[in-house]
Amino acid sequence: MRLGILEDEATQISIYELLFSPTQHQCAFFGTIASFLDALKHEKFDLLIVDWVLPDGTAGEVLEWIRKNLDWHIPIICVTSRTSESDVVNVLHMGADDYFVKSSRYFELLARIESLARRSREKQPTNQCFGPYEIDLSNQQILMDGEDAGLTQKEFALAGYLFQNLNKLFSRVHLLEKIWGFSAEIDTRTVDTHISRIRNKLNFSAQNSWDILTIYGYGYRLCHNKNIAPNSNKAPRRKQRSSTNCA
Repeated sequence: MRLGILEDEATQISIYELLFSPTQHQCAFFGTIASFLDALKHEKFDLLIVDWVLPDGTAGEVLEWIRKNLDWHIPIICVTSRTSESDVVNVLHMGADDYFVKSSRYFELLARIESLARRSREKQPTNQCFGPYEIDLSNQQILMDGEDAGLTQKEFALAGYLFQNLNKLFSRVHLLEKIWGFSAEIDTRTVDTHISRIRNKLNFSAQNSWDILTIYGYGYRLCHNKNIAPNSNKAPRRKQRSSTNCA
């Protein structure tokens, strides 16, 4: 598993390094909330470990951002020195999947990570097919005729959202807030740029029968002339055997 760890104390980081070095887990450490959230915008982690008190804020702010801007599938363990019931309840209510009280029982932390990993794998959503396109949710990629289209994380999120809402019209502001989590004050040309890249990478065009229509002065709509629904077609051929449940 690839672990994203938000921790600023050098001693605690050394403990994590010793703990995880014999395992197959790959760890990326971040010392501030700002650097951690910036990484989450561009990188994919299987599980997050977040210390409660950071130089630039608390885990509560981190949990709120993650659950609002990413999703609820990624497991999060909050590490704290607090032991009262009310503190634990607050951590879980804020969006953590589990908590760990700082102590010498670090093998317990390993066990909690494995437990969350198992539960996360069990909850993994199945892939969906739209004609020649397959949305691979586990790997966060879109396949076109069985080949990875090479979308970035934001392009994948935007294209996936449009596929899930086929033929629905969305304003640029709505798409910006939904995918980036920014306010409407951010330049909406960000959406235009990503739409253009998605069109090119997925070969959207009127000739292909799949296209993102531009409603000038407003926004975009993904359309297909046959209005194909998820899982209504055969899964695209793939070079390797896949666990997709496309019909």
